[in-house]
Amino acid sequence: MDPFYLICGDAGLLERLVPLGVRLVQLRVKDQPQDVLRDQIARSQAVCRAHGTTLVLNDYWQLALDMGVDFVHLGQEDMDSADFDALRRAGIRFGLSTHDGAELDRALSLDPEYVALGPVWPTLLKKMKWGPQGLDRVTEWRRRVGDVPLVAIGGLTPARLPGVFTAGADSAAVVTDIQMAPDPEARTREWIAATEGQRKGIRHVTL
Repeated sequence: MDPFYLICGDAGLLERLVPLGVRLVQLRVKDQPQDVLRDQIARSQAVCRAHGTTLVLNDYWQLALDMGVDFVHLGQEDMDSADFDALRRAGIRFGLSTHDGAELDRALSLDPEYVALGPVWPTLLKKMKWGPQGLDRVTEWRRRVGDVPLVAIGGLTPARLPGVFTAGADSAAVVTDIQMAPDPEARTREWIAATEGQRKGIRHVTL
């Protein structure tokens, strides 16, 4: 699994950053009408295909089925309504969010492509009922998930990467550190450079 997991809130930003060398990106669009969502997904699919980048769609598993997106990310609430049998029949892989032990057990029972843990550090992305998990929790999750790839998310910066990977994460998911940067392109290049060494020791999971 690629150690740099970019998360973009709209297709416009994704179109700017993927050509820089991003290999794994999630489109996370919230509260938009169907026509806007379809346009955002189609644009993201086009640029990811052009650059050999894996596209993950957040939340909208029905649209993934309809539009041929082969990877989705689901939160715990999304999991309540998702048709996992339909996703499997369509060959759509899925990653799942976790925040506590019960959620991790539930996620692992569904045989996900990866599990995500967060927030590792305080995050400005959204208000959450969970406090910062910390690196000790990353290490605990590493032990519990076995060979399933582990994604760390929440408050990550390039300077914090060594600790995250040493604790056991396979990939670092990045949202606000890039979206709120004065120069998102320059910051993306920093992330790609910071994770380059990690690729040499990548767990061999094809995404």
